[in-house]
Amino acid sequence: MDSTNIRPSTATLQDWQKSFIDYSITKNVLQFGHFTLKSGRNSPYFFNAGKFDDGLSQKKLGEIYAKTLIEAGIEFDMVFGPAYKGIPLATSTVYALSDLYDRNVPFAFNRKEAKDHGEGGSIVGAPLQGKVVLVDDVITAGTAIKETLALLESYPEAELAAAVVLIDRQEKLDGSELSAIQALEKTYGIQILAAVKLEQIMAYIDGSDSFAEHLAKMNEYREQYGVF
Repeated sequence: MDSTNIRPSTATLQDWQKSFIDYSITKNVLQFGHFTLKSGRNSPYFFNAGKFDDGLSQKKLGEIYAKTLIEAGIEFDMVFGPAYKGIPLATSTVYALSDLYDRNVPFAFNRKEAKDHGEGGSIVGAPLQGKVVLVDDVITAGTAIKETLALLESYPEAELAAAVVLIDRQEKLDGSELSAIQALEKTYGIQILAAVKLEQIMAYIDGSDSFAEHLAKMNEYREQYGVF
């Protein structure tokens, strides 16, 4: 690809975002190469959050979610983690909110199948009420958000104030000029925050010889599928 056609990056990064990207690369969560996505697209990078699989990782993730929330100035009363991936994310997030910001925030998560004995029901943890923030790893089709909105219809005292994910791929949906995040925000009127965006990842690896080939491929991919 002719370098004159590459859009210059205007992305800025805070130190905690740089640390998160670096840690993601170290943990092999953020991988570079050739990957076939569910959409059928051939991507030059892949973000596998399942590799955040130990105590230190969960501590760092909680801090990332907490910082993303607080620095965005979102008003919220509780954190919700959709089963199953969102459960450890919710617990890590409220721990970090307490540890870093001295905010004692309640949390809850759902069961995939309602329990008909003991305490019963499909919700575990604090009652669903007030401004609820959903935490998830990534957004592809927005299933977790759609299911949470449907769930909250049974809880009139609760509203989904925002959702927080780790990465915004800034990539068009098939047959659309909008990304998954943009489409969900437009359809449901909720704010979706991402700890880092693709353009920030590209800005972080820019200038490193070891990533030069990968960055060129990412620029090509973004020119074809990206939202700007």
